[in-house]
Amino acid sequence: SESSLRKADSSRPSTGGTMAATDAAEKPKKPPMVVVPDDFTVDKEARYTGTVSDYSKWRGFGHVTLDQKGIVPGDVLFVHWKNIQTDDRFPRLYQGLQIEFGVMISMEWKGWKKVRSVKAKTVTLPGGAMVNIQDAMDAEKKSFVGAQSSRYTGNLKFFDAMRGFGWVTIDDGLGLPADVPKEIKVEGTEVNCGGRPPRMRLEKLAVEFGIVKNKKGDAYLVYNMTLPGGVPLKQENLEHRQELDGKFAGTITWFNWRQGWGHIAPDAAAALPASVSKKLEESMAAAAEKAKSDKPPEKLLYFRKADVEWGLKPEVGKKVTFSVYVDDKGAGAKDLVAAES
Repeated sequence: SESSLRKADSSRPSTGGTMAATDAAEKPKKPPMVVVPDDFTVDKEARYTGTVSDYSKWRGFGHVTLDQKGIVPGDVLFVHWKNIQTDDRFPRLYQGLQIEFGVMISMEWKGWKKVRSVKAKTVTLPGGAMVNIQDAMDAEKKSFVGAQSSRYTGNLKFFDAMRGFGWVTIDDGLGLPADVPKEIKVEGTEVNCGGRPPRMRLEKLAVEFGIVKNKKGDAYLVYNMTLPGGVPLKQENLEHRQELDGKFAGTITWFNWRQGWGHIAPDAAAALPASVSKKLEESMAAAAEKAKSDKPPEKLLYFRKADVEWGLKPEVGKKVTFSVYVDDKGAGAKDLVAAES
């Protein structure tokens, strides 16, 4: 039962030539932000190499020490999980890993003031390979029911992203060992969201997964949970998103910081795809029926914080460019970047 299962210890990557990590490496302290002057520039096309000095799997950031000296102040760059190029379900690095990357200038908030800072971008392994390291780390650290590639089916009762865990009911007739319970726990690191940590509550879904023993060997846990067929549990897959060609311009009209979503008003000259226009007309008609005033509803595209370029603050009035999609809920915008002034 949920109350009787002890919380599993999280696995950690190794030191030196292996993938283990020290406690200090797993919990990096964020150093003071490196602020660069207005005339500081970087080569946007250049690639550099370096060694990961620390990285926190749970906090999603770390630092890399550059092999090439004098490129940035202090020869150390901040690395965020969103800049890691990977197919892994839970993007991460580990201490001692050799990586390749670019350098970008970003506008960051320091107190109440925006300042220019630097960080790593487009992080890969040396030579440009994706940072696909999780399977090898799992093979080294985890004890599997069957093989690492073994897959089982069941129903996700719920997963609570805020609490970082959920429960899965395993289907009958799978020939599992007798001591594997009918219901097992799933932790956030094993929810495969296609390269992103899980951010939303999930429930009542058919799922596919592996099974592992926890570190103490006294409980079973879900491993690498996906939709049936190995499809990542991304919101766009759950809502049957269809991404469409083209780049468009518009203005952010509203954003809810607490819930992480908002609206964009496309420019009048934007020639949106027919399927997007149809979805917008349907949503406007539905809004008109619920309206309490005679003011006609606006033509607005929905967007999520996850669809905003890292470093862009989605402020009301901000001019942006974006691509579009349709899904079960209507039409939306993705890949938001600041419009060139």
